[in-house]
Amino acid sequence: MPLSARNRMRGVVKAVEKGEVAAQVKIEISGPATLTAMITKEAVEELGLKKGDKVEAVIKATEVMVSKGE
Repeated sequence: MPLSARNRMRGVVKAVEKGEVAAQVKIEISGPATLTAMITKEAVEELGLKKGDKVEAVIKATEVMVSKGE
């Protein structure tokens, strides 16, 4: 499926934590680093996401904030 987003990272699902409405999906990407995505519980269920699945995180953001500690 073609998308306009250019920031794509392949990884493996390390954890899925479902709440009443939303779900937290932790994806291990190369680096190693972990990306945490908040998506709807319905999306997790429709995709059948579970630990160990190979996925692609597609990031489309209009704003990125960076803070530097002192």
